[in-house]
Amino acid sequence: MSSQSNKFSRRDFLKTTVSGTAVSVAAGGFFITGAARAQPQATLNMLAWYGHAEPDIVAEFEARNNCKIKPKYYTGGDNMLALIAQSPIGTYDLILSDAEYVPQLQKAGYIEKLNPKDYPFDDFFPEFQKFPGHWQGGELYSLITRFGFLGVSYNTEAVSEKKARSYKVFWDPAYKGKVGHFDWYLPNMGQISLLNGSRAPFDLSGNEFAKLKSVLTSLRPQAAGFFDYGGTFSGLKSGQLQLVGGIGDWITGVLKKSGAKVDSVVPDEGGLQWTESFCIGKNSRNQELSKKFLQYISSPKGQSKSARMVAYPAMVPNKKGWELLNREDPAEAKRQGMVLSGKSCIDDIRSGKIRFRELPRRQNIEDWNDFWSDYKNA
Repeated sequence: MSSQSNKFSRRDFLKTTVSGTAVSVAAGGFFITGAARAQPQATLNMLAWYGHAEPDIVAEFEARNNCKIKPKYYTGGDNMLALIAQSPIGTYDLILSDAEYVPQLQKAGYIEKLNPKDYPFDDFFPEFQKFPGHWQGGELYSLITRFGFLGVSYNTEAVSEKKARSYKVFWDPAYKGKVGHFDWYLPNMGQISLLNGSRAPFDLSGNEFAKLKSVLTSLRPQAAGFFDYGGTFSGLKSGQLQLVGGIGDWITGVLKKSGAKVDSVVPDEGGLQWTESFCIGKNSRNQELSKKFLQYISSPKGQSKSARMVAYPAMVPNKKGWELLNREDPAEAKRQGMVLSGKSCIDDIRSGKIRFRELPRRQNIEDWNDFWSDYKNA
């Protein structure tokens, strides 16, 4: 099984595995169906990863505002940038971006400036009030809404948690041909940089970058292949893959709910944080309604929904969102580490165990991407 032979996307997979959600959605104490709803007065065009415009997230907002959110789903930041570049300015009202791409969106003039006073930053954990890259020259361009950790994902029947707590497990001869890569250079190369001892895994000297390439090249004989979401999902579920790099609970959390024997851990060498944020598209014709959506998704109710997104779970930055989640679904709050007392996921960030995923600082993006292509084809 390889990325070339398996082009089954996250969207395709979830369309076949998530059923019933789009039929009717509880909102305000009653069920709203297509027949009962008024004709929408406005349409918001959203560019996002799959899941962000599905009924479990947006139905209540649509009902309250008599609108419809129309999604265009993408996979990966490079795909997102290409879609925006190929579309007239103003095509997308809402743009969901991985955090590391926000500066590129701002520099290219693709997103609007936001007013910080419109959003509940006082309710956010301090780490997320001035999130890197979202502010340029003291001005806000993007609103962080959710995040998660990347580490080692593994089959719990084949790999012990103790072994999974080091990236070195990928080289264990017992798992030759059972190690998969999520097919994206940033998380995989960033993790090997952590294994090499870098405290800034995307800010590498020439020698450090050379070492990264050498160490990762030595892993190639272990690799079963390179997979998109669907291939990773099915490989872990079937047991064909016993270890996967470049992912975390955003995939295994969904699998565990279906009974799969999988889990994810942040290794002792550290982990990476993926971060998703919403922007308002430049020259959006629905800027006020777009602002209302950002306010909704960053509110306690929106945050509790986002944490439990059917497509893939995530942690959220709003403390009041944590409080509501602990009332509505304490088991999920505990599972993700969003607990109100004791050790929480925020402690992993504060301790330095988690590093934000970034674009390369001292090399060009092409340098990393070209090596990833060479590694895949070796």
